[in-house]
Amino acid sequence: MPAHEKTLWSTPATEVLRAGPHTKVAKIDPRATPGFDGDKADGERLLEERGAVLSALQEKLYANGRSGDERSVLLILQGMDTAGKGGMVRHVIGHVDPQGVDHAAFGVPTPEEKRHHYLWRINKALPRGGQLGVFDRSHYEDVLVARVHDLVPSEVWSGRYEEINQFERELVYSGTTLVKVAMFVSLDEQKRRLAERLDRPDKFWKYNPGDVTERALWPQYQQAYQAMLDKTSTDHAPWYVVPCDRKWYSRIAVTELLIDALTRLDLDWPPADFDIEVEKERLARS
Repeated sequence: MPAHEKTLWSTPATEVLRAGPHTKVAKIDPRATPGFDGDKADGERLLEERGAVLSALQEKLYANGRSGDERSVLLILQGMDTAGKGGMVRHVIGHVDPQGVDHAAFGVPTPEEKRHHYLWRINKALPRGGQLGVFDRSHYEDVLVARVHDLVPSEVWSGRYEEINQFERELVYSGTTLVKVAMFVSLDEQKRRLAERLDRPDKFWKYNPGDVTERALWPQYQQAYQAMLDKTSTDHAPWYVVPCDRKWYSRIAVTELLIDALTRLDLDWPPADFDIEVEKERLARS
């Protein structure tokens, strides 16, 4: 039986979520659960089961990195505020050994970062060999926020799409597998999540008044996200479009995408670099 049938996926996440010419941002249903035949209870159960699979694969990646393998996997999470990027890190990446994770969150550039090329801070945060890297936002801010807010002239941000494609092409060539996830939440669900932050003292720290301002710019963001998908979803670094109104679905979807990426590395445990029998004898005598 195919693996995706065992996990309640009628169509593998890598197929049903991959962006293509058919992908229209304005028509994405953020409450949908593409390719998945189960409900919330199924999804939550499956997250634990598949999280264990993800953990085992990530441990092999880390072990190989300790033995000199330079390959890595980089998960890029790009989405509007409240789409669930932080929750993705806690509930998906939380299944794996944290010492094998390189995590970076990209907010408003610091004064130092502004003095450099926009990819400077990205290069500094790339995962090391054997690591599972996670970007909460990324270099795509520079064709999304920069475009919507006119932070740079149009001739500048429009030239970044091919620059990003070349950058990612070089990353893949050097051994980094990219898993790019575009996370989409509806305006209604975003409003509900923002209201929750205002109602709960333990959520005040997550609330940013600027998020309300950004909501009024959603038509412009739709155009920017459409251009991002059209121009930077490539064979070597495709985008996956994940509906995020149902958190349980988005989390199992990303888990499946990561499992697929790690499985395709065809990792095995690194061989011992010492004489096993000699070490057994030494241990017995100690």
